[in-house]
Amino acid sequence: MLPTIRLQFVGFWDGFDPHDNYFMRLLGQRYHVELCDDPDFIIFSYVGKRRREYRRWNCVRIFYTGENITPDWSACDWAFSFEHSQHPRHFRLPHWPFYVDPAALVKPPDHDPAAIQSQKTRFCAFVVSNPLCRTRNNFFRKLSRYKPVDSGGKVFNTLGYRVGDKQAFLRDYKFTIAFENESHPGYTTEKIVEPMLAHSIPIYWGDPLVGRDFDTRSFLSAHDSPSLDDLVDRVVEVDRNPALHLELLGRPWYPGNRVPACADTEALLDQFARIVSTPVEPIARCRSVRHVLGFDRLPAECASVRRRILRKWRKLFCTVS
Repeated sequence: MLPTIRLQFVGFWDGFDPHDNYFMRLLGQRYHVELCDDPDFIIFSYVGKRRREYRRWNCVRIFYTGENITPDWSACDWAFSFEHSQHPRHFRLPHWPFYVDPAALVKPPDHDPAAIQSQKTRFCAFVVSNPLCRTRNNFFRKLSRYKPVDSGGKVFNTLGYRVGDKQAFLRDYKFTIAFENESHPGYTTEKIVEPMLAHSIPIYWGDPLVGRDFDTRSFLSAHDSPSLDDLVDRVVEVDRNPALHLELLGRPWYPGNRVPACADTEALLDQFARIVSTPVEPIARCRSVRHVLGFDRLPAECASVRRRILRKWRKLFCTVS
């Protein structure tokens, strides 16, 4: 009989299903999870108007974020985030395993790069809805001077319609522009793995430490180039040289063709076992002067102000043309 965890999810995004999500499927392998209003643990996030909901709970708080937000240790007892942190109660869990099964990116022994190459009939894809990343916008323009890039999203749309099935769309393309919304060490989202699933070579920018999770010899990383112009030159070189393209397709996506620790199911479950078995006095029950006066909330509030200022700055200065 599986041990029981009394749990609740707090402050997640619209459409998040507390009964069917990454954490529930993961924990269901070792525990019976009871979702209730009197939990022993909450897994919380900061999303929009829900970013303060976690304060209502005085049980053990487990922070998770898929955004470029660092854990506030004055508000949580444990944390899962994209950060490469040495904090003893932190586990690195970037957002991309929420979108794909990490095992699906392990290349099998019968992987046939030549067969895949023969299916690539189009040059480069671009599917983006957020117009506020200047680096991504600039690169799209630069690469488009070499050959037209097919944009099937909201930004720079060249098709006259928006792509419904992104995976099906990417399947025909040799390359996909896979730039994050912003760059920060460890911050890796689904943008790099979606083209990998379609065997389309990602042209990546975002996490300068992306090589810790993915083999940078299998795709084109802006962090291995001195400039965007140099990155364009590398794309052109691979596009014009079928042997180089074939070499990239033959490389494993992961170093050693093994799922990295940050997405390894057993490692994640072992971390939850530590959370469940380690007695801690919940930070929510702390009655220090700092907490009583609300000074503990200052880091989160400052981070929120910073994010709002950055969004306004991008709207003003990172325009699409």
